[in-house]
Amino acid sequence: MKAVRTSQTAAVALALLAGGLAARAFDAPPSGARAAVHRESPQRPRLSIDQAVRMAQHRFRARVVRAETETQGGRTIYVLRMLDGAGRVFAVRVDASDGVIT
Repeated sequence: MKAVRTSQTAAVALALLAGGLAARAFDAPPSGARAAVHRESPQRPRLSIDQAVRMAQHRFRARVVRAETETQGGRTIYVLRMLDGAGRVFAVRVDASDGVIT
């Protein structure tokens, strides 16, 4: 009788344990779903000053002769002084968070 009760107790314990593990498996999203969430809401990469310089030189076909960093309203702005082929000097501003050039 004692052997039957011990085996029944062990069977119940195993069933509860297996049920708990199965419940956890259903609670956690599969690893592919986590990656999909990140793809749906990507964070824009922050531009380095080197990336901003290369982007501006390519866009304006001019050489950056001075680069400075400013903060406006909590945003990082790169101020680039540029020299074009005709000898004109002009400045552009690049938002580090989204790459917008003004």
